[in-house]
Amino acid sequence: MAVALVQEFKITNDDRTTTNYDHIVGRLDLDSNPPDGLIAQTAGWDEQAGVFRIVAVWNSADDAQAFMRDRLGPILAEGPVNPVEREEPDLESMYELHHLVRGR
Repeated sequence: MAVALVQEFKITNDDRTTTNYDHIVGRLDLDSNPPDGLIAQTAGWDEQAGVFRIVAVWNSADDAQAFMRDRLGPILAEGPVNPVEREEPDLESMYELHHLVRGR
């Protein structure tokens, strides 16, 4: 069953820095080497909610958890490039999708 993984980081002090996110995405090489089971991944500012939101859609929770453990975890363990920014999301949620339309 496909799942969505949502992470949100609150905007603090009007900071829109994406240094840590950009560094991690670059290290993961998501564009050239997407992880097994990833359907789509997005990130951006939701000004109305006051957050930087990352949304990833996966074929299964197992795929998402394997990625977080095996590829993302070791990079996060190195620490942030910009230590002023937070490391932990203010919200992290995974849920099964009732409906998913895959584009062509």
